[in-house]
Amino acid sequence: MVDDEQEQGSNSINELWVQYKKEPSKELRDKLLIYYSPMVKYVAARIGSGLPDYVDQADLVSYGFFGLINAIERFDLDRGVRFESYAIARIRGAIIDELRKMDWVPRSVRRKAKEVEQAYMKLNATLGRVPSEAEVAEEMGIEASGLQQILKDISFTGIVALEQVFYFDDDHSGRKTIGDTLFDPSDMPSLALESKESQELLNNALQSLRERERTVIALYYYEGLTLAAIGDILGVTESRVCQIHTKALFQLRSLLASK
Repeated sequence: MVDDEQEQGSNSINELWVQYKKEPSKELRDKLLIYYSPMVKYVAARIGSGLPDYVDQADLVSYGFFGLINAIERFDLDRGVRFESYAIARIRGAIIDELRKMDWVPRSVRRKAKEVEQAYMKLNATLGRVPSEAEVAEEMGIEASGLQQILKDISFTGIVALEQVFYFDDDHSGRKTIGDTLFDPSDMPSLALESKESQELLNNALQSLRERERTVIALYYYEGLTLAAIGDILGVTESRVCQIHTKALFQLRSLLASK
């Protein structure tokens, strides 16, 4: 009975898409918007979990709907691509574009983030492995406690959340974010990788991380857990999980940049 209902729902949405692309109308578009609206709320919640409390969740959802509208209007049925996979980047991109316009991240934090990123990349290239916190701190000429504070400051702003850009080919044409690579909403909340090549590169990079960083990445992206829930599992505070998450993304960025 459930399978029959799911099949009917799938046929219904397919028919709606055919009708809309044949004779576009606001009425048909709105029906598609309603059908896919849970995806916008899901993406907004994921992005919002890494942002300060004063960023309104409702605003993120509103920004995301602009991305969904754009995706619906531009989607090509003949490409053989799942709409969810096509739309996710546009929904996320619309939200991030609006956040960037707000420019709420202090310049000092942006500068610190760049310094940490450069230290990780330099040491990874020199050592041929992921550097320890102590090694990164030494490279930056600061105490380990100073690096911890920087990671805390960065993680609070959400500056190293899903939207850090990674590249998966030599000419930088394969531009993806870590969220694009780990997250396919077509099977929510179980997250899937979008391409075999990206999967292989990312899996190799993940295996280079220390166990705790790897665990946080897996629980957050693959299992869809919140930072607070991960903290309960690991027996640490949500703030500490946020720092580990931030550090892990720096490490992944440096590893993938060296490929």
